[in-house]
Amino acid sequence: MTQTGLNGGLHTVSLGEVADQPWRNGGGSTRELLAWPVGGGAAAAWQCRISVATIAQGGPFSAFPGVERWFAVVRGEGVVLRFASRRALLTTGSDPLRFEGAAAPGCELLDGPTQDLNLMVRHDAGKGAMLRALPGADWLSTAPLRAVFTMTPATLRIDGTEAARLPAGTLAWSEAAASQRWCLQPPAAPGAETPAAWWLQLKPFPR
Repeated sequence: MTQTGLNGGLHTVSLGEVADQPWRNGGGSTRELLAWPVGGGAAAAWQCRISVATIAQGGPFSAFPGVERWFAVVRGEGVVLRFASRRALLTTGSDPLRFEGAAAPGCELLDGPTQDLNLMVRHDAGKGAMLRALPGADWLSTAPLRAVFTMTPATLRIDGTEAARLPAGTLAWSEAAASQRWCLQPPAAPGAETPAAWWLQLKPFPR
């Protein structure tokens, strides 16, 4: 994974910089954008994980006991997730869905492959969240680990100052972002696409 230190602790990583990891069942693949804490050693040591998955065919999700998950469709027509007692239809216009990793819902594609943003947080690590980023609206949080993933070009401003210009398919993150004011803006060019982006965060439990 390539990460670049920017502006006092801000890092970026793009989908094109990350190896695509095919699933064992052949149903899709995953690009891992962040496994935090960085440099923690074995893959099992992560407390928070952010990734983008390409789902090529329907089937059950893998089970992740002890993990809380958030899921958002970022490209494609969408999916239906089938849980034991409910179903959820998700498209690019839907809010992120939170669910227990142990639930391992079945997934049905609506019309062709999708790309999906995933946030996973271990129960003993802290409180996580994923929400849609509204262009031009400030995002305030006391969580120290904060991130934004955008599917369209955008500029990230922190406390009123330009922090990074983000190409499409980029995650920007910082583990020193508590109480900062983050704002995502579309390019200034006429007719520029409105950013399709999501805020993500982890507020670790005191140790």
